Order: sequence, then C-alpha cells, then structure tokens
Amino acid sequence: MIMQYNAPHVHVPFELIDKYLDPIRKNRFNIEIFFGTRIFDSVTDSGIIDLRNKLDHNPRISFHAPFMDLCPGAVDPEVRKVTMQRFSRTLDIAGILKPAVIVFHSGYEKWKYAHSTDVWLEQSLKTWRPINERAADIGVKVAIENVFEDTPDNLALLAGEMGSPNFGLCFDTGHFNLFAKPSLSDWLGAVKPYILEAHVHDNNRHADEHIVPGDGTFDFRAFFREMSGSECVYTLEMHNIEDIIKSLERIKTYMDTA
Repeated sequence: MIMQYNAPHVHVPFELIDKYLDPIRKNRFNIEIFFGTRIFDSVTDSGIIDLRNKLDHNPRISFHAPFMDLCPGAVDPEVRKVTMQRFSRTLDIAGILKPAVIVFHSGYEKWKYAHSTDVWLEQSLKTWRPINERAADIGVKVAIENVFEDTPDNLALLAGEMGSPNFGLCFDTGHFNLFAKPSLSDWLGAVKPYILEAHVHDNNRHADEHIVPGDGTFDFRAFFREMSGSECVYTLEMHNIEDIIKSLERIKTYMDTA
C-alpha cells in the first residue's frame, strides 16, 4: 500500500514506533505520535532526533499529548503547574519533529466542576493562552479533544474565547458516540469552524472499543458528509495493523461518497 501525503494519520504510541517501524515505512503511513505519561520522562531530545531520521518516508506528523491525571482547567495552581510542565515538554519535542497539530484533552467533567463551566473556562485560559502562543511560534496548531463532554458547549466557549486561528478542537467520533446528547448535526453545527483534527474510530455505545469505522453504531457517512470541504487532519485510532488497513479502505469509501 502506497499512502498519499495527505492521507489519514495513524495513531501510534511513541514506545511502539520501533516495533512497527517497518510497516509504517512500507505503507508510508502518516502518524500521530502519542506520548503517554508512563514513558514521558524517558523521552530525550536525542531519541526524538533519532526518530526523525528513522521516519525517512517524510510522513505528515501530529502529536497526542499526555493526559492521564493532568488538568489544564485545575483550580489548584499546583495541579495546573504540573500540567503546564508536561505540556511545555510536549512543545519542546514539537520543536524538533514539527507536527502539524498537537491534540490535548480538555480535562472538563461537568460533575467535577459542579456544572460551573465558567470556573473551568477561567482556569483553562490561564493554561491555553501561553501554550498556544508558544505553539504558534513553533508553527504547530493546538486542538482540544472532546472526551467526557455530553454537549459541545464548553469546547465552543473555550475556542471562542481563545479567538486564535492556531487554536481549535479535535472531534473524537468514538467519544461522541458514547457520551453525546445532541445529534451529530447539532454538535458539528456548534463547533465545525474550530475543528482542526478528528479521531476516527467506532464503538457500540457501551465502551470505548476503538473498532473499525462502520463496525459500530457511529454514522460515518453523515460525519464525512458534514465535514466535506473542511481542512481537517483525520487520525485513525485502531489498535492493530489489520484494523488500520481495513479502516483506511472503509473511510476512503465514506469520503468518496460524501
């Protein structure tokens, strides 16, 4: 399989890239590199430079930043300080590999914030404004992913308050399928202008299964029809090569008929 330069990205944890380097190069995959919390402190600049040299098929690259236990909208300044340290280190790495987009989690959970979106928003802006300013200087866009959100309201507020073409959202199809209350059309109608990336995977609405698009219940035909004409990085979040190949073929069909 020969991938086009603008083909979807494939999500790969940083620590697994060497294991899958041959199929990545053979298939000329564009990749989204996930930097998980457990391995993050072992990632060195020299290791990143080595990786850049290994990826000699010149793929397009995006990042998924660490998220476990981090809280960019934290009320506790010490928690937000640690979060900023992790995000700043992610930007250090971005300065070497030059990804097109970095995906971050919002950290928003309505029950944790007692439905006080304004509290979350105020603290979040303290994190995202300096992060986005530095990302823009590097030439990298920032995209905030929906996770537990059951409406797009907090994400639309954040993107609107940021007011930066360098800052937007990542629409996750699987998370939407699990948690969303509005229809797909209504959700996208609220945030589509802000969408810089989409995480593409499916489920049957009882777990975050990350199965092949079309093997679950998310309406991908409607999604790609809604997104037709938009500039968006599509990233496949499958867990094995076979499902990645199947997913690439499946979403090409959806895109061609959108």
